[in-house]
Amino acid sequence: MRHPAGRGGAIIASVDTSNESYNPWTVVNLVFHHLADAGLHPTFSEAGDPGAHAAELLRALGIEPAAEGNRQDFERKTDELARIRAAMFGES
Repeated sequence: MRHPAGRGGAIIASVDTSNESYNPWTVVNLVFHHLADAGLHPTFSEAGDPGAHAAELLRALGIEPAAEGNRQDFERKTDELARIRAAMFGES
């Protein structure tokens, strides 16, 4: 996938996003706090589930919504824990 950057839509990189995932509720939390920091008063109300809309935004950006969050972070943490177990207990 190509990501435009800045004015004029200049292309800065070609990135494979086929294995990217992110938790939609992290997006909701980020936006909620950003709006509150800007002095607005966001609320959860009868407007519906914001997680569903955040998931659609992620899909529109080419990222798969996933409850476990960022797949790359999850895999890095799993690999690091395996390395620690191997160092501490001789497990592989």
